[in-house]
Amino acid sequence: MLTSNDPMVSTEWLAANLDNPDVRVLDASFRMPAMRPPTAREEYDARHLPGAAFFDIDAIADRTNSLPHMLPPPLLFAREIGQLGIENTHTVIVYDRGDYMGAPRAWWTFRVFGHADIRVLDGGLKRWLAEGRAVNAEKVWHAPGTFHAHYDSGRVRDRDDMEKNVVSGREQMVDARAKERFEGSVAEPWPGRRAGRIPNSLNVPFNTLYEADTGLLKSADQLRDIFNAAGVDLTRPIVTTCGSGVTAAVITLALARIGLNDTALYDGSWAEWGLPDGPVVATGAA
Repeated sequence: MLTSNDPMVSTEWLAANLDNPDVRVLDASFRMPAMRPPTAREEYDARHLPGAAFFDIDAIADRTNSLPHMLPPPLLFAREIGQLGIENTHTVIVYDRGDYMGAPRAWWTFRVFGHADIRVLDGGLKRWLAEGRAVNAEKVWHAPGTFHAHYDSGRVRDRDDMEKNVVSGREQMVDARAKERFEGSVAEPWPGRRAGRIPNSLNVPFNTLYEADTGLLKSADQLRDIFNAAGVDLTRPIVTTCGSGVTAAVITLALARIGLNDTALYDGSWAEWGLPDGPVVATGAA
């Protein structure tokens, strides 16, 4: 339905298409375990966009893996998405609170499993509310559908891939964590993880990619300037990383806005690399 290559969609477009039977809306808001209540699910239950179902990043995941919210197997993803009433023919719009904690990860996950007709709501719930648009607390149910997942391994990197890349330097590694975490000057919030970064990686904190007051993702020109300033060569392959594979997707989303759609994401990110038995860690200022 949407023909633009921009991974974002406006609140105006969504408001005009909320009742379109070919559109499905998902609230993919996410809160880190250490954050104070309410949980993302509780916030969703209290208010959400009309007709929006909840995409639970921790539940639609590989529950056999001890690492947090790792990608689910294709059959599990297909079953869970079908239960939400989503089929391959649907245009899917995902949003979060406007803090980019969740929606980009859900967007990336759909793309990993072959669904290209998906967009992130620009500004999320923050912009929607600022414009005085309706929300409610009604329970949302769609008749279950059939969704076929087609796994695209080119969009995903694992620890073995990353270890090889540290040696080869084939792909640039771009870390979405805050500067202090990237430099290793503060303790990691993930229990049992060392401080530092993957050797030879670059740092683009995810919250520099959107406007804090509006929740809008920055323009393509602004994003290019940010990546260039961080030393990222936009003509070379890129893999994104972060604390646990959530905010890395914000970089992936921003790169897609400027036309780079073939990047990869390290799913385990620092939750895996920072373990005591992990590979060598770089610390100190870049």
